[in-house]
Amino acid sequence: MSRLLAYAASAAALLFAGIAEAQAPAKPDAAKGQAIASQACAACHAADGNSPVAANPKLAGQIYEYLHKQLHDFKPQAGTKAKRENAVMAAMVANLSGPDLADVAAFYASQILKPEVAKDKELAALGQKIYRGGNAAVGIAACAGCHGPAGAGIPSQYPRVAGQFPEYVEAQLKAFRAGTRANDPNGMMRGVVARMNDREIQAVAEYIAGLR
Repeated sequence: MSRLLAYAASAAALLFAGIAEAQAPAKPDAAKGQAIASQACAACHAADGNSPVAANPKLAGQIYEYLHKQLHDFKPQAGTKAKRENAVMAAMVANLSGPDLADVAAFYASQILKPEVAKDKELAALGQKIYRGGNAAVGIAACAGCHGPAGAGIPSQYPRVAGQFPEYVEAQLKAFRAGTRANDPNGMMRGVVARMNDREIQAVAEYIAGLR
């Protein structure tokens, strides 16, 4: 009888393992993501994610988890408005499934970034001070604490910022400050930029463009 129970337990374990495997999310497919991106994303972000237009961010080489989250945040969920409101992006992701978003994120994360450069040395020097050390006098935290000394970010936690368009970075920092972008976990970015003035934001954005 005990041997019969042992066989039954083993069979049940195998059955549950098979069910769990079947229900596990499929690994993102970058090749499928490329096919989707070529139709839905390339016009604004370029075929390889190196957008030529400062209003549209460079996606090449961005951390997968960050890209995946942003794509999801552009989609309204369960009758609620999108966490990140953008009419253009909302239209782009409207007909993409969860696996589609994962595949697109995987594709762009696999591409090689063609970084921007800092053009204003004086502004970048100020940005370097804030990025590396913050401004304790007014409570501005150092950007490097989360995004890394070289702006490479930390996978699954904080995005890569190095080499991004300074105009785009400036626009996003100001959006966080104004509260028009509010999909930062625990309001972290909003808390940091709330104490930054326009010149400090411009300086950090300029410095980030030249990071490698």
